[in-house]
Amino acid sequence: MDPDAKEAVRRAAERRGVAAEDRAVAALVARGWTVLARRVRTPAGELDLIAEREELLAFVEVKARATLAEAAAALSERQQRRLMAAAEIWLATSPGHGGKGIRFDVILVAPDGMRRITDAFRA
Repeated sequence: MDPDAKEAVRRAAERRGVAAEDRAVAALVARGWTVLARRVRTPAGELDLIAEREELLAFVEVKARATLAEAAAALSERQQRRLMAAAEIWLATSPGHGGKGIRFDVILVAPDGMRRITDAFRA
């Protein structure tokens, strides 16, 4: 694949990811969550969404694929470890959040729907 075609594919994937995150943000806000940050880059990796409700802090990974099953299969153990490390970095620089707990959620997004898995994995 030539460099221009690769760049076009990358841009299309980026647009799909942002659209999926927009849907996830809307769903969280509708359920009373405050989105504190989006696409936070740390030395350990990127956190898609950070949200809080009633002092419960959620690091939310958004997975968009053609089907919900494909989205569910897209989160590897290696990525889970990276997300936990990135969350630790964010927590160290953002004190005062998560007084009632911290969890990792995953929001699966596909053209036919969306599903949220709360407390999807633990440190």
